[in-house]
Parts: sequence; C-alpha cells; structure tokens
Amino acid sequence: MKSRVIILSLVLFCQLVAGEERTPQTLIDQMLDHYGKKFSGSYVEALSLVVRLRERGSQDIKGIIESQLTNPANLTSGSQISGRLIFAEMAASSARAKELTLEAANFAFDDKGAALKAMPFHNEMSDAVFMGGPILARTGQISGDRKYFDQSVANYKFIRDLCLRKDGIYRHSPLDESAWGRGNGFPAIGLAMILESLPKDHPEHGFVVKSLSGHLRALKPFQDKDGMWHQVIDHPESYPEFTCTCMISYATLVAIRLGHLEKSEWKDALLLSWKAINQRVVAGGREVRGSCTGTGKQTSLEAYLTRPEINGYDDRGGSMALLFAHEMKQFLKKP
Repeated sequence: MKSRVIILSLVLFCQLVAGEERTPQTLIDQMLDHYGKKFSGSYVEALSLVVRLRERGSQDIKGIIESQLTNPANLTSGSQISGRLIFAEMAASSARAKELTLEAANFAFDDKGAALKAMPFHNEMSDAVFMGGPILARTGQISGDRKYFDQSVANYKFIRDLCLRKDGIYRHSPLDESAWGRGNGFPAIGLAMILESLPKDHPEHGFVVKSLSGHLRALKPFQDKDGMWHQVIDHPESYPEFTCTCMISYATLVAIRLGHLEKSEWKDALLLSWKAINQRVVAGGREVRGSCTGTGKQTSLEAYLTRPEINGYDDRGGSMALLFAHEMKQFLKKP
C-alpha cells in the first residue's frame, strides 16, 4: 500500500511539472483531443466548439454541429440560449447559423417585438449575465439592429440589481448573500463578451466597461497565493475552484485586449492563475482538478461550501480552460 501511494504521488508530481511547462497552444491541442467533440445544444459544449472553430476552422466542427444545425435543441433554458454562441460564431458564413442565432436572441422580446425586462430563464441568478447578454450583443453585431445591443445591457442591469453586492462582487441569487465562485465568473465573462460586440459609440458602452473593470478589481484581492479563486470567493477556507479561476482570468484578458485594463496592472496575477490552471489540467488534457459541479440557487453559505468538486473529465471545466488558454496565447504574444 505504501509503495502504491508513493507511485501515485510521483505520477501526480510529474503531471504538475508537465502542466507548468505547457504553453497555451500545447494545452489547447491536448484538450481538443478530448473536448469540443460533441454538441447537444448547451453552452458547456458550445464554448469548447468556439475554441475548436477558432483554432482549427469550420471543417473541423462540421460533423460535430451538423445535427444541431438541422434539428436544434429546444430553447428551454439559459444554457440552451447561450449554447447558440457557436452559431453566432458561424453566422457570417452560414445563413442557417445566423437564423438560429437570431431565434435565440429574439427570446428577449415578446410576440409583438416589445423588449422584455430580461432574457427569459434567468432564474434571478448571476449566471444570466452570461446566459443572455453575449448572444444578444453578438446578434446586434450580426444583424446591425441596435435593439439587441440595448437588450444585452438591459438584461445585465436587471441581474445586477438583483445580485450585485455593495462590495462589488455578486451574490449568486437574492436567496442568499454567498458569492459563489462561478456565480462571479459568469458576470465576468458575460460582460467581457458583451464588450467584444458592443459598439464604442453605444450610450451604455462606458457603463459596461466600468461594470466589468469594477467587478474584476473587486475580485482581485481574493486571488490566493497559488493563483486561484475559491468556491466561495470571500471564504478562503472553501476549495480552490477551477472554472471560476478560468472565467475571471479570461474576462481580465479580454478587458486588457480591448484596452479597458492595463496589462502591467494584471500581468502577475494572470501568470499566476495560468500556472495554477495549467497544473490542474492532467491526464494529457482530459481531466481537470477542482471544478464545481452544476449548481442552482442555494439558500445558505453551507450549501455552497459543500457543493461537490469534480476531479476528472468535465465538459464545463474543459470549456472554460480552453477559453482561458486561447486568450492567454494571444496575451503572451504581445510585449
């Protein structure tokens, strides 16, 4: 038994060392051997496919998405709506993909075309900043219709008023004050993706920039010495959480690329989080360490603290790591 423990420890050590040495491109290539190879309509698979498309081109994903292009999943949740982001990525070259993108975005309007207060299926959760905002902003970019940009911001404001705490980080829902890790990752990547499409001359552009940069600055002090954010952001006794670390880091990289944050202010924090995530992707890119399982609204801090962590294959963790690595690759290319 003792020798088996020693062997397992050596294997883990070797994996961590190998992870530390991997470049973003190497990590992407390894993970794409396992992730972004299926699609049932959810964002947890769509985001890996977005990276696959950007890295390897449309021919590489054609067979994977064909059934959803032909017979797409019903839009019955925010996860399904945000799953259409892969089609938004393809809309310039595919009329069918554009049609499916517009279909999702139009859920933000009633049968007469009047704007709703927020995208349906928000469930009063901070997740909905991502689940509704980016698809609306991308549709504004694709269609040229300003109403979609307006709705991407309106959806954010609705959720912000429900979930943003006075300290600048997000409660997961009004049911409890706990700042769940991924419940802060979702607003971060949601706002970052909105800003990738929102025109600079839009009257709310400055507000969205301020909202994202303010959130990231509120989160920064909670990064631990190893580069990780935790399952409950302001509770360091909670476990270091894989997905929210990827999401916060990704949103920071996008904000830097767009010129909304200074690289010098964030470089050390990003290099630290990159090292931490790199070390937690193991088994040749197939497994992740410390990814929180799917989580709905909880009613207590204890419920968030005891949410199970996944140590193994995880589509959600894979998607978020791929987004982070793809953006980190661009970041490291620039002086």
